[in-house]
Amino acid sequence: MAQLTDRFGRHIQYVRLSVTDQCDLRCFYCMPRGFKDFEEPEHWLTFDEITRVIGAFGRLGVQRVRVTGGEPLVRKNLPDLVSRLAGLEGINDISLSTNATRMRKHAGELKAAGVARINVSLDSLKPEVFRQVTGGKLEKVLDGLMAAKAAGFAPIKINMVAMKGVNDGEFEDMVEFCLEHDFTLRFIETMPMGDTGRHASQDHYLNLQDVKTRLARRFDLVPGVMPGGGPARYMQVAGTDLRIGFITPISQHFCETCNRVRLSVDGTIYTCLGQEHNLELRPLLRAGCSDDELFDAIQRAVDLKPERHEFSDRPEKVLRFMSMTGG
Repeated sequence: MAQLTDRFGRHIQYVRLSVTDQCDLRCFYCMPRGFKDFEEPEHWLTFDEITRVIGAFGRLGVQRVRVTGGEPLVRKNLPDLVSRLAGLEGINDISLSTNATRMRKHAGELKAAGVARINVSLDSLKPEVFRQVTGGKLEKVLDGLMAAKAAGFAPIKINMVAMKGVNDGEFEDMVEFCLEHDFTLRFIETMPMGDTGRHASQDHYLNLQDVKTRLARRFDLVPGVMPGGGPARYMQVAGTDLRIGFITPISQHFCETCNRVRLSVDGTIYTCLGQEHNLELRPLLRAGCSDDELFDAIQRAVDLKPERHEFSDRPEKVLRFMSMTGG
C-alpha cells in the first residue's frame, strides 16, 4: 500500500475533515461572538469533491478520518456523506467531533452511516459557566450526549479545555461525570490560534501537568493507553475503565509523532495548527485535475508539513480561528 510520508519521516494516516466553518455556539476561545465572516457556500467542497479527495487520501495510506467543523452537524445531509466515506478503499475508521447540540436528532442515523465514535466539546457542567464560555444552553448538549450513548457510540470522549478562572473548579466533577456515564475524558490546553485563542491563552492558560498533579491527589491515576490516532497522553483511574487524556500543545508538544493533516471546508490542506503552511485543492478539483495530479498535490502539501508548531515561540503567527481550520 502507498504511504504518505513527510520530510521528517512521519507517516500521515489521519485526516481531519472540516465540512463547515459555521457553528451554532460561540466558544470565546474559538470564535468571536459577533463573527459572521464565514466561507461562501459556493467555495465549500461538495460531497462529490470531498469523497474524491478522501478517496485519494485512502489510496495513499490514510486510514482514519475525523469529521469536524465548526460544528459538523450544521452541514445538511451529513449522514449521507459519512456513508459515502465509509465505503472508500483504505478508510477504516470514521469519527466525529461535535458540540452535541444537534446530536439528539442525528445520533441514530450517524451511527448507522458509519461513525464509530465521537468527541464532544464540554467545558463545564454548570449552566451559567457553559453559557459564559459558549453562549449556548448546557441542557441541549447533555441531551445530545445521552442520545449518543443510547445509540451505541464507543468510545464517547469528552473534550474539556482547561481554563484558569473559568472552569478550574470543575475538573474533579467532570471526572465523576465521566465515571458515571462511562465516557473518556480529555483535558486540553488553550492554544493561541487567532485573536480569540491568543486572548484565552494569555488570560486563562493552565499547564496540564499541574492539572494532572491535582487530580492525582483525589484519584488513583496509573498509566493508561487508548487506541486511536490522536495526540492525548492517557492516565487511567485505577479500578475503573475511565481513561483521562491530556492534550498538551504548549507545555509538552507532541509534534514528533504528529500523523495528521487537516482539510478545510474550502478544500485547503493545512499541515499544522501552529503554522500557516497550506495547499489549496479546490482550484485543481474544479479545473478537472486527473487522479495522478490530485495524488501529487496531496504529497506536495504533506511535504510542506513543518517539524513542529511555533505556538510558544511565535503565538502571533497563526491568524485564522480554529473554526476556519477544522478541529
